[in-house]
Order: sequence, then structure tokens, then C-alpha cells
Amino acid sequence: MRTVNEVSKLTGVSIRALQYYDKIGLLKPTEYTESGYRLYDDTALEILQQILLFRELEFPLKEIKEIISGPDFDRNKALEQQITLLTMKKERLEKLIRFARGIRFEGVKTMDFSVFDTQKMDEYARQAKERWGKTAAYKEFEQKAAGRGEEENKAIMESFMQIFADFGKLKEAPPESAEIQSRVRKLQDYITEHFYKCSNDILFSLGQMYADGGEFTENIDRAGGEGTAGFVAEAIRIYTHR
Repeated sequence: MRTVNEVSKLTGVSIRALQYYDKIGLLKPTEYTESGYRLYDDTALEILQQILLFRELEFPLKEIKEIISGPDFDRNKALEQQITLLTMKKERLEKLIRFARGIRFEGVKTMDFSVFDTQKMDEYARQAKERWGKTAAYKEFEQKAAGRGEEENKAIMESFMQIFADFGKLKEAPPESAEIQSRVRKLQDYITEHFYKCSNDILFSLGQMYADGGEFTENIDRAGGEGTAGFVAEAIRIYTHR
């Protein structure tokens, strides 16, 4: 067992922070002495390591608590995804360093801001959070996918992408038109039938994600042509706000 002072010296986390983690239920001491002092065992320190890794990735404490306290939290899977995110963060920092050095020694030659783009990393983090958090929708998705064979899942995804391909053929139509809005309803019904119950709120969030510029945007535009993801997102926005 280690005292809160010893844990603070070992980890670099302040005593005040450890006390706060206890207060909000993020990291409870293993036990308390008769005098009320906090004591931590190795298991508690392992949890603290997880907390610090998530903090390094700039996750809010509230989200960290929800993730690590979830009944389905998989520590090894989380570590794999944390490593991926940290690697992406490292690569981005290296690009920023090269970019800054280039400005220092060569001056500004072009107005290139792509080095500041975090969309890919943000999208991966969003997907990871969804899996860590085990939302009701994701659990339903897992259950449905587990009950199907590989070929069936493949066919479902192909049909799903065909919906976007059909949207792509109609990009010249007004997104508020009856034809486009009926296809949004078809998309919503398809998600509900094959993945999880797709409420208007969930559908709206999906629409925003489709147009955010990450992997989803690339896949949808590949299926329906450039601009399809943005078109679908706008059609969804209109549909869900009626």
C-alpha cells in the first residue's frame, strides 16, 4: 500500500488532484487508515495509469470516468487504441516541428495550413470513444452484427453504401425535395433495421459526422461521387429539423 503522498511523488499527480479524483469517484483509494488517510494498492495505480493515458489524449475527466467504469471496458483493447492515438499525435507534432523549422529557416513560402488539420485523429478518437463508452446504440450494433455471418454483414454494408451511391446520382436535386427526403427516411430505416435504432437525434449526429471530412466522408464520396457526403448531411439536417 502507498499513501497519497507516496503516490503523488511516484506519479507526478498532485495530492490535490488525487483528492479530487476520489471526490468525483474517478479513482477511489483502496482503503483508508483509521485516521482517514488514503491508501492505494497496485490495482489502483494501474487504474491511475489508464487515467493518465486518457488525460494525455486530452479526454475530459467525466468521459474518462464513464469509460473506465463501464462494465464492458477492455483494458487491453483500450491500450491498443491509446497507442494508435498517441502515435497519431506524435506524428502530428513531428509535422508541426518540421513546419515551424521550415518557416524559421526558409520563411513563409505558401499559405499551407494542412499541418494543423486534426480531423483524422479526431475521427479515430470519436470512434474509439464510442467503443469504450459502449453506448446503447453501439451495444445494439454489436449484438446484431454478432448474430450474422461474415457474408451477410458484407452484403448489408454493400447495400448500405448503395444508398449513398443513389444519393450521389441525385446531387443536382434540391436536398429539401420530396424525393431526397424520402431517401433520407430510407437511410434512417435501413440503419434501424440493420445496425441500431436510429432516432432523429442520432441521424442528425451521423449527418454531421458524414460531412466532417474523415473516413466516413471519403467512403461516402467514393460511393456517390465527390460532394455526396455534404449533400447527404444537408438533406439529413433538413429532415431532422422539420
